[in-house]
Amino acid sequence: MVVVGAGPVGLTLAVALVGRGRRVLVLERRAAPYCAPRAVHLDGEAARILQSCGIGAGLEQVLEPAPIYEWRNAGGDAILRLGRPLDGPSGWPASSMFHQPDLEALLVARLARLGGELRRGVEVTGVDQDPSGATVRTTDGPVRAAYAVGCDGAGSSVASGLGLPVHDLGFDHEWLVLDVVPDDPWRQEPINLQICDPARPTTAVSGGPGRRRFELMRLPGEDAGELSTPRRAWELLAPWGLHPANATLERSVLYRFAARWVERWRAGRVLVAGDAAHQMPPFAGEGLCTGLRDAANLAWKLDLVLAGIAGDAILDTYETERLPAVVGATELSVELGRVVCVVDPVAAAGRDAAMAPGVGPEPIAAPSLPPIDEGVVAVGTPGAGETWVQGRSGGQRSDDLHGSGWRLWSIEAGVPAEAGRRLELLDGKVITLPSDRGPGADDLERAWMAERGVVAALVRPDFCVFGTAGDRAGAIELVELLRARITLGTG
Repeated sequence: MVVVGAGPVGLTLAVALVGRGRRVLVLERRAAPYCAPRAVHLDGEAARILQSCGIGAGLEQVLEPAPIYEWRNAGGDAILRLGRPLDGPSGWPASSMFHQPDLEALLVARLARLGGELRRGVEVTGVDQDPSGATVRTTDGPVRAAYAVGCDGAGSSVASGLGLPVHDLGFDHEWLVLDVVPDDPWRQEPINLQICDPARPTTAVSGGPGRRRFELMRLPGEDAGELSTPRRAWELLAPWGLHPANATLERSVLYRFAARWVERWRAGRVLVAGDAAHQMPPFAGEGLCTGLRDAANLAWKLDLVLAGIAGDAILDTYETERLPAVVGATELSVELGRVVCVVDPVAAAGRDAAMAPGVGPEPIAAPSLPPIDEGVVAVGTPGAGETWVQGRSGGQRSDDLHGSGWRLWSIEAGVPAEAGRRLELLDGKVITLPSDRGPGADDLERAWMAERGVVAALVRPDFCVFGTAGDRAGAIELVELLRARITLGTG
């Protein structure tokens, strides 16, 4: 396997595959780690995916939970307040902020410990393929692999070389991004704000522990060169009480966000993931999270194909399953962006009058993404396609106790041994929940099944629920259905 790009998405995919025993080479065009922050937000499911890579303990040290995301108008009144629980259903805070170089360092170290290979300073110039594999052309010479995955960002050489069609929503604006390290601990409540001021729409959020991220919209007619100077950056930061004597300006860059996705994610033995497959505005904080979901979805499918268990037709379900969620996340980001990116005072006043009455004393739940309803899922069984929950027992997260491969969860003795034996062919196992889990133990898994009236839930390695069963016989049928789905096209 060759993975192009050593950002969080490429590294997560590589770690997931190497952890399954696959040989993976990661090619990165930069000669040294890129030390500037870029993405700053992880949701709970994305954190869980990273936990499954074996970096959970380190990840806890680099995250800053963000339970409230508030949107205020020019007068400081809230027009939207989103709440995200500190103990989310995936076993992590539903929203956390982080410093991307810290995350990448954890993943690089984990890849090295597992025996994966990372080559820096290598430019990929194209990918050729034939029925038996792909040849990645690089400045260091060709590299042969069974499959190649482009995780090389919005300017992906892999995606452009494939000529993949792009769907563009046409919503893009230029914003100035300022990353700041204050000398003293920063106090802001809540820590994440959108300032919907037509005079200058502004984002003021955590950039991870000890850091702050400010994003300021470039106004019509504003000179890009002048806006990008350090002098102008400090002028814009002055209202926040930040200046060169009490803070370090770590990064200042003018960037244009986009809202688009490629319409084909696979061309034979070459696939794309992360920003190489889609880009979205930052206002929902789902850009990197979406890419990590890509990696988690693709990793187990590539593993089964490389093992000869599944035919490569299963790789077509990667796009089928991921694209609706990407479209949903992108459209949500655009919808939120249309709230923020208003520079007409009259339009802003109308927006405020329409939204402010809906803000109550309690925050509203952040919108959720749609479940998978097509692909490797037992459509029609309760909860199929949803994200499986992660509770705790004895202070440990369930995934750390039971692993994150194929798992058939059952209530008490609801699943016979035969189902377990058949699941072992996929290196899966049955997890039976006892009638009494003990004092202080979370019971998310049991509650999830009880709410849906089922006794068993078959969970994929990417934490998507393949399907559920209401009795013992149904559990065996569920395993057999899975085996039929993933072996489609083998032999």
